[in-house]
Amino acid sequence: MTTDEKRRIYNELLPEIESTLAECPDLISGMATVACILHHAFRQFFWTGFYRVVEPGLLAAGPYQGTLACLTITFERGVCGFCATTGETIIVDDVSKFEGYIACDSRTSSEIVVPVKGKTGELLGVLDIDSTELMAFDMIDAEFLEKVCRTLGECA
Repeated sequence: MTTDEKRRIYNELLPEIESTLAECPDLISGMATVACILHHAFRQFFWTGFYRVVEPGLLAAGPYQGTLACLTITFERGVCGFCATTGETIIVDDVSKFEGYIACDSRTSSEIVVPVKGKTGELLGVLDIDSTELMAFDMIDAEFLEKVCRTLGECA
């Protein structure tokens, strides 16, 4: 996929997501909707979903599209845990080179994880997107997915 194609898709999706979330009844409904929209928009998105903060230091699988998820992830483990700990987006070009990577599905090759923060900045969860392709994600993905997650955080 070219950079221009990727930007075009995100530019089409962002208003749709913002419009849909404007009437969001709660965070979980918003997560389910966002996961569905994103997952079906990009062929390279193998697993698209959320891990929610359910107690201090613990993420639990939330709404997602794709294969089986890990049910829980501690903040000390994996790409999702790293993102939850730092509060920053992380792009992993090759998960086999990420120390402490958790293989929920061995077909995953690359990953992007974006924090979802509430109105007061508290971490609500993370958006996790996996691809079977190496180096599937870049700063364009980060830029747009961060906008999506900011919009989603307003549902909380």
